[in-house]
Amino acid sequence: MSSVALITGAASGIGAATAHRLADGGARCVLVDLDHDAVERLAKELGGTALTGDVTERETSERAVALALETYGRLDLVHLNAGIVSGVDLSAFDPERYRRAVGVNVDGVVFGVAAALPALRRSGGGAIVVTASLAGLVGYDGDPVYTMTKHAVVGLVRALAQPLAADGIRIGAVCPGFTDTPLVSEMRETFRGAGFPLLTAEDVAAAVESAFYAEEPGAVLVVQPGRSPVPYRFAGVPGPAGGQRPPGEVHGTTSG
Repeated sequence: MSSVALITGAASGIGAATAHRLADGGARCVLVDLDHDAVERLAKELGGTALTGDVTERETSERAVALALETYGRLDLVHLNAGIVSGVDLSAFDPERYRRAVGVNVDGVVFGVAAALPALRRSGGGAIVVTASLAGLVGYDGDPVYTMTKHAVVGLVRALAQPLAADGIRIGAVCPGFTDTPLVSEMRETFRGAGFPLLTAEDVAAAVESAFYAEEPGAVLVVQPGRSPVPYRFAGVPGPAGGQRPPGEVHGTTSG
């Protein structure tokens, strides 16, 4: 039986590349994007199903999962890919721009996970992969609010990994460096002029597919040009003095 995949931010860039890759492997895809014409066109090309919607609205994720179940009867793979740069200047704060960035990059992931879990459990398990960023692992000063949002989703993935594994659900993240997608279109020539290599959307899509089937719960894959994706190893933090371990200690408190 072929897998059923749900992809947000699917109309272009990494989402579209992932959709092509999964569809080429036989998956049936539910594609979600704000760009109605582009997502409908891609769905027609891949023989999938399209939904126009805004991931900042919880209803969009719920409708997408319902569409997968109504159309294909199950859900197996979820790629929560929708994301935007924030452009927020904390010295001239724009609360609407801030809320938009947090809404897409954080709320969209939380809503997507919450909507997908019942369907994945019903299918007997499955996998969720979140598109994060190297900015989710380091302090990228070019966009601190974007950096905050990506750290948030990496933390969510790590915290959910063990609980979801008990239900046969894998969750992971990919953390690509700068990728040649519409998000960096305004800086593309600057990168090229400086001889700075960019990832392709297809490079990241390959990492997404690897993350779907990673054996380690909560795998966070670093994706850089010219390198195979590698799991990021988080440093452990010191435990309390005296070696006491608190009841119900969070997994990974003293080891990465």
